[in-house]
Amino acid sequence: MTEDVRVRFAPSPTGFLHIGGVRTALFNWLFARHHGGKFILRIEDTDRDRSTEESIEEIMESMNWLGLDWDEGPHRQMERRDLYDKNIEKLLNTGHAYHCYCSPETLKQKREAAQANKQNPRYDGTCRNRTDAPKDTPSVVRFKSAHEGTVTVRPPARQGALGPGGNGRHHSATKRRHADLQFCRRGGRQ
Repeated sequence: MTEDVRVRFAPSPTGFLHIGGVRTALFNWLFARHHGGKFILRIEDTDRDRSTEESIEEIMESMNWLGLDWDEGPHRQMERRDLYDKNIEKLLNTGHAYHCYCSPETLKQKREAAQANKQNPRYDGTCRNRTDAPKDTPSVVRFKSAHEGTVTVRPPARQGALGPGGNGRHHSATKRRHADLQFCRRGGRQ
């Protein structure tokens, strides 16, 4: 297990490093050191509006002050933007994802209506089967999730990647539909 252990800490550089982030970094660092593995620092700089270089520097200074050294990085999430864009297009082209043009205000109203009806707020799929693309309307990208049945997630084939049944698969059965989760924000931010 020793060289197979690779853990990461991925803070968002939108402000100071907070105690919850320090806790996560400490646990991952201790786990990596205990098992002779790698501790990776990845900067989650996908929020282009709020991420700052000053915050990145502050995070690295705080990590150094705490004695939490990293073996790889700091990697910046947006350095892989081309790879993400390519795979987003693949998901869109194969029908596994779609553009959602609902405004933040519309989504807020939907959430509030669901809560008023004592329902869990979840995206209702308004744009799921939409074929037109409104001009000059920003969109997010959502997964086109299964609405019923069993969702099977297969982790990469490697030693130690075994799910609940010990066979490397994790099954999640459902009688209600899964939400179409958003994974790419307005303006193409992941």
